[in-house]
Amino acid sequence: MSNGPHAKLAELGLALPEVVPPLASYVPAVQSGQHVFVSGQLPMAEGKLLATGKVGGGVSAEQAKDLAERCALNALAAVDALVGLENVVKIVKLTGFVASAPGFTGQPGVVNGASELFGTVFGEAGRHARSAVGVAELPLDAPVEIEVIVEVS
Repeated sequence: MSNGPHAKLAELGLALPEVVPPLASYVPAVQSGQHVFVSGQLPMAEGKLLATGKVGGGVSAEQAKDLAERCALNALAAVDALVGLENVVKIVKLTGFVASAPGFTGQPGVVNGASELFGTVFGEAGRHARSAVGVAELPLDAPVEIEVIVEVS
């Protein structure tokens, strides 16, 4: 276990948070066969959104990248609660949504916050297919939201 995902998180100075409660009628994650589908995760910590606003407006791209990492950490918490991180075989697909100010085109760099965390925690198994999408609005005026598909054993 010394080189497992929990140990990697600890090396980064990170710990899994409590699973973020759903904001509406859905569950944080659901398993179907060998895949876990994680619902959209916002940059929440201790029940509060860490920032609001548009990236490229009131939220910098660098801050948004950090927020995307927090979204990824919240996604990992949902996976861990459902099946355990030790059962992750592969991060399959990451979709990142970035609430973008007009003219902001740096969505891929923002979503790298999540991609890089997955790569660090899972190594080659953390490399994934991905979309980074600019949107007008996200729930609660969040700057970033991610959803993830994970293969598990």
